[in-house]
Amino acid sequence: MTNDELQNLVQKISQQDFKRSFKHQAIFNVRLRTTGGRYILKTHNLEFNPKMISVPEFEAIIKHELVHYHLHLMHKGYRHADQDFKTLLAHVGGIRYAPKLAISQHYWHYQCENRHDIFRIRRFQVTHYRCRQCGGRLQLINRT
Repeated sequence: MTNDELQNLVQKISQQDFKRSFKHQAIFNVRLRTTGGRYILKTHNLEFNPKMISVPEFEAIIKHELVHYHLHLMHKGYRHADQDFKTLLAHVGGIRYAPKLAISQHYWHYQCENRHDIFRIRRFQVTHYRCRQCGGRLQLINRT
């Protein structure tokens, strides 16, 4: 999905669910990590996490950001704790929190002389360490 397709999707959702037009810019921001999107108060633009496209709740994330957008422009409570925000979010079917993304974690697999397995997230120099169970020397097997 490109930024132009995102812009069209946001405008379509805004018109269908809010009965209001979206007059600003909606773009992807690759620097967003844990959040689904954000509303920028000064420019009224919306930014979305491109990793969230594959999530089934992506339209609900767009609705969440549009709730911030429309309530702020109407000078109503646009923050998460405000009752106006909670009411409108429930009315349009948006979600309160972004879903967790599955993060693949890689581990380094080490083995000592007596075949004890050791898994670590960070790689280390095997000459500086010994096995905690038997005191044997370690050897790097592979990265899993």
